[in-house]
Amino acid sequence: SEEITMDVDHGFYRQVDVHDHAHYIVAFFVLVIGTVGVTGNALVMYAFFCNKKLRTPPNFFIMNLAVSDFLMAITQSPIFFVNSLYKGWIFGETGCKIYAFCGALFGITSMINLLAISVDRYIVITKPLQAIRWTSTRRTCLIIALVWMYSLAWSLAPLLGWSSYIPEGLMTSCTWDYVTSTLANKSYTLMLCCFVFFIPLGIISYCYLCMFLAIRQASRDVEKLGSQVRKSALIQQQSIKTEWKLAKIAFVVIIVFVLSWSPYACVTLIAWAGYGSVLNPYSKAVPAVIAKASAIYNPFIYAIIHSKYRDTLAEKVPCLHFLAQPPRRDCISVSHSESSLRDSVLSRQSSVSKTKFHRVSSMSTTDTVWSDVELDPIDQSMRSSYSLTALGDKECPSVTKQTKEMRNQSQEQVR
Repeated sequence: SEEITMDVDHGFYRQVDVHDHAHYIVAFFVLVIGTVGVTGNALVMYAFFCNKKLRTPPNFFIMNLAVSDFLMAITQSPIFFVNSLYKGWIFGETGCKIYAFCGALFGITSMINLLAISVDRYIVITKPLQAIRWTSTRRTCLIIALVWMYSLAWSLAPLLGWSSYIPEGLMTSCTWDYVTSTLANKSYTLMLCCFVFFIPLGIISYCYLCMFLAIRQASRDVEKLGSQVRKSALIQQQSIKTEWKLAKIAFVVIIVFVLSWSPYACVTLIAWAGYGSVLNPYSKAVPAVIAKASAIYNPFIYAIIHSKYRDTLAEKVPCLHFLAQPPRRDCISVSHSESSLRDSVLSRQSSVSKTKFHRVSSMSTTDTVWSDVELDPIDQSMRSSYSLTALGDKECPSVTKQTKEMRNQSQEQVR
């Protein structure tokens, strides 16, 4: 027989008549989301505190993302799980408001933090010279504080009278009141969707598009300069790989962002448009679960596949030793790294190509776009060139000899 869903006024919330197995299915998924979210983000924070090399300004954003996702998972999933087992909200009106406030605060913080990461990397990749002056620990911490303040403002609004927090869906979780058709609720829903979802999504998309175009242009610059300085074809291949890698990263970030929150945004906008009657409890509960699942994706996208995080976790957590990467010390990789740095040294002698090559040299290493997207000063690049030469002494003598000759020639030209 067809199920009949009935809303009954029951004090603070409306009780819905749904099958028990629906609550248990939701409880199972919430338990998985909570376990993975808490564990994954806790591992990211642990790696950050264990490895001082990870404590760079760009990684502060990733750390802040892990903190907000961790708090999102640990404050939402246990309460959601218990309520699902009891098949209703059991923590009272005050508990509902605190729960919804925490969900809004940490959820909005995660989304705006994604925006901050995108803008930060946009500046570093497309404006490398300005990024040297821009990137600092103090400025990064200030931006993170602004992210939390912005999120706090939107989270406090329903507690201060602009909309309100009520139970939603299967009446086992709480959120702002997007169902009741009042001016306050409608205005809050519309402004929240615009300034927390659609506008950040547009800015993120724009930033990644500009980064992709900048790297493609840098790859073309490399190809043009390649014939002048007789580079090997390896750097051209690596440029293409880097370009494709950035495209995939941009695709994953934007798609996950959209998939996590667009169902929730659609449901709220349907209710905002006056068609809330077509939404049944399931259509409200499922998007809420998907949105809360956003806390489990980000550790894997932003941190776990980052080589330094992987190596740190493999070293500190015995059961994760499989994450360690095998050392890449073959002649080809050393040759590529040497040629990249040689070209970087030679290019600094040309005032015309200085800015372009500074960007290219920062893009040509394997993990720049992905991990610590920060521009090292020239002297650090020189030091890394000498350290790579030392590695080449052991592994690839022919490459080392060629590199020393190139460096001697460049030093004579400088003199």
